[in-house]
Amino acid sequence: MAVKFLQWLNMPSGKNWLDIGCGTGALSEAIENHMNPSNLSGIDTSMGYIERAKQRISMNQNFKTGSVDNLPFEEKSFDVVVSGLALNFFPNTGNALLEMKRVTKPEGVIGAYVWDYSKKMEFLRYFWDAAYQFDSFSKNIDEGVRFPICNSENLLEEFEKAGLKEVESTFLDIETLFKDFDDYWSPFLGGQGPAPGFLQSLSKTSQNKLKDKILERVNFESDGSIKLIARALVVKANR
Repeated sequence: MAVKFLQWLNMPSGKNWLDIGCGTGALSEAIENHMNPSNLSGIDTSMGYIERAKQRISMNQNFKTGSVDNLPFEEKSFDVVVSGLALNFFPNTGNALLEMKRVTKPEGVIGAYVWDYSKKMEFLRYFWDAAYQFDSFSKNIDEGVRFPICNSENLLEEFEKAGLKEVESTFLDIETLFKDFDDYWSPFLGGQGPAPGFLQSLSKTSQNKLKDKILERVNFESDGSIKLIARALVVKANR
């Protein structure tokens, strides 16, 4: 998805980029490999993530820990400021966008993408829609409910409220392929993240009931594989 997002942004080479909420560096790596940046910076709250990002990115001198509400960069420093799969984790989206705007050069570009949790993130939708059938508490954990920013209208509204210009949004799809149901189910067994954590909180009997309900809903290909859509909502604007 990072590469598709950058293709959609369609920025020329030689720009100075900042990746906010860079995590372990997936988007930053795509920027380095595909956008020929003149400079690349990244910030995340986790030192562990920053260290992992530095291991995969050669242009890593300006990767540091910090808060999105108080970015440790001078104003009007970057041509392009982006964030991948992170806006929904920021404490205050409005404050984050104002900070992103502050460090962007005049006529620079701000862009972001988040998963479309409530509609076309099918990997998770099969899970949560089945969970609703026997545990109403699951709605409190479902990312599609917990993250209202992961909605086209809300995303556009936040960018416009920040005073950004020429705000544009669409969605991008990638296909996720699982060789069989076990391949689909195994990521939920790790205990990391809302869905796996919810699964681990259930009794073995309830876990099996949830698994059976998903099995009833999933569409299999003739070879037993499962093809699902992962959709991202993308947005960009000029400073």
